[in-house]
Amino acid sequence: MIYIVDNISNYLIYLFIIHCGFSISPRRNRFFIGISGLIVLLAGAFNAYYDVNSPIVYIVWSVLSICLFFEERVGHLIVLSAALMYFTGIVDTFSVMLIQVMMIGGGISSTDIAWWMEPAYLLSFVIYLLAYLRILKKHEVYMCDIEFKYKFALLVQGSIFQMFYNFVFVFFDDNHTMYGWDAYAVFFISIVGVIYSVFLTLSLAVKNILSNRQNRELQSFMDMQKKQYDYQLQQSAAVRRFKHDLVNHIGVLRELMNEKKTEEAKEYIDTIWDMQDEFDLRIHTGDSSLDVIVNYYLYLAIKENIEFVVWGKLSEKMPLEMFDITTLMGNILQNAVEAAIKTDVPRIRVELVEHKKEIFIVVSNSAAKRINTKTDFFMTSKKDKENHGFGLKNIVATVEKYHGEYYMESIEENGEVLFKISIAIPKAGDGKTVVSYN
Repeated sequence: MIYIVDNISNYLIYLFIIHCGFSISPRRNRFFIGISGLIVLLAGAFNAYYDVNSPIVYIVWSVLSICLFFEERVGHLIVLSAALMYFTGIVDTFSVMLIQVMMIGGGISSTDIAWWMEPAYLLSFVIYLLAYLRILKKHEVYMCDIEFKYKFALLVQGSIFQMFYNFVFVFFDDNHTMYGWDAYAVFFISIVGVIYSVFLTLSLAVKNILSNRQNRELQSFMDMQKKQYDYQLQQSAAVRRFKHDLVNHIGVLRELMNEKKTEEAKEYIDTIWDMQDEFDLRIHTGDSSLDVIVNYYLYLAIKENIEFVVWGKLSEKMPLEMFDITTLMGNILQNAVEAAIKTDVPRIRVELVEHKKEIFIVVSNSAAKRINTKTDFFMTSKKDKENHGFGLKNIVATVEKYHGEYYMESIEENGEVLFKISIAIPKAGDGKTVVSYN
């Protein structure tokens, strides 16, 4: 029976680490999940019948059950399961040692500790859970995000302590009576050293990820700002050209009026009016910073033949810093353009609504397919996943910074798939107009 419980305990620990720590999803087909669990039970029954914990059987059931349970490349799962078997075996060994020394007070050679192994699995699981809650989940980082050198460092640390614990355990078994509490101190220092070094390495790996993530976000923001700056330069250059030629235009109009060519003068005025319309801001939201962003994405929408409509107008500036306005609306509209361009009828609609205490911003865009906003909202469809996918997280972070609220949904209207994100920012205001471009 001990072998079956042993297998199930390890099995559950593996599933927890792979699913939560590496963010790998289980298969949707219950048949494969059932076969996975059955293999674990059969392996335990085999070991119980022959009264032996065969390493080969352990390796086979571990690898095969993991490959059947999760949806991932088989090669990746094989390597992952092999590394987990090794690393979790080290932690479990230390847990067994700790329980044996504390509750039994002897070494392996002098005491049978078979039933104490199950509490050891529970203790080792607590260590994994703490690492997950205090380091990974806290910073929204997964083991698959960690660089290879840190993963390798964890395995090397495990290897060193795997060899070192033999010396410490033998020392304790032979000398705990002679040295008393000194022997216990040596043992506990080695245990604490193992756990601390693992947590320290994992923390350094996470800090490196967070630093890289921050750098990528800053680079993305700078790229966004540069594009908007280039757009403003183009507008400024158009204004300068127009002003440079304005004297000549007035001269032509003067001659046409002197010659009483009224119709020709009207046509010339219309031509000049159309020219200035190209560099004038077509959309005015009530916030100069927001005007630059919205008009820039209107410019992109026109280039990509996307219908772009803005409804509403603010009575005063938004209660956001310019950096945060760019982060919020820049990411929303950039995602909207990228999604709309893939559809047959691309369209984007921006709504600005003011209440006494809040400003509501609703952006909807056509989408190629519906998505599950609960599970797929923060996922990116781009191939370079490491450098993308954080735009939506920045949107949420900006809204929360100003104590606002957000809601997103993927819906169908008149047979058309739409993605809609609604944001509420605390602010008072009034007034509304309609501005659109088709």
